Amino acid sequence: MADPIVRDLIAYLSVNDADKAIAWYGDVFGAVEVGAPLRIPDGKIVHCEIHIGDTPIFQAEAADDGLGGSPNDLGGTPVCMALNTKDADATVAAAAKTGAEVLIPVADQFYGQRAGRIRDPFGHVWIISQPIEDLPPEEMQRRMDAMMQGGGG
Repeated sequence: MADPIVRDLIAYLSVNDADKAIAWYGDVFGAVEVGAPLRIPDGKIVHCEIHIGDTPIFQAEAADDGLGGSPNDLGGTPVCMALNTKDADATVAAAAKTGAEVLIPVADQFYGQRAGRIRDPFGHVWIISQPIEDLPPEEMQRRMDAMMQGGGG
């Protein structure tokens, strides 16, 4: 296999009120801000970096720059961020307590995860999960097939 062209893939979130988003991601997901954010003269953040676990995420204030606004400005997002946690129930509860909307309550899933889905106060959708079983792909497929046929998982 040839060396891949891509070295890293980093999500870049557009938000309204980046300062609040930095604080919210820190309080709920344990995000840590890396370095000082870049600000324009009116104080808005045009770039910052946070880390959730070992994963960097960039974010900036939503702007009318032809790239689109925040999910709240656009009426939603087709993109989900997947966050693996030690305790999905506690993470979703903390998120809901601080303004997130629970889209799918946390439950055991056929693919060996305990997972749920939230929309954070900034419009971004997160699948919050924790591993509960280590399953081979064949068993996941068998369980999905059974679920799709109404036979549970």
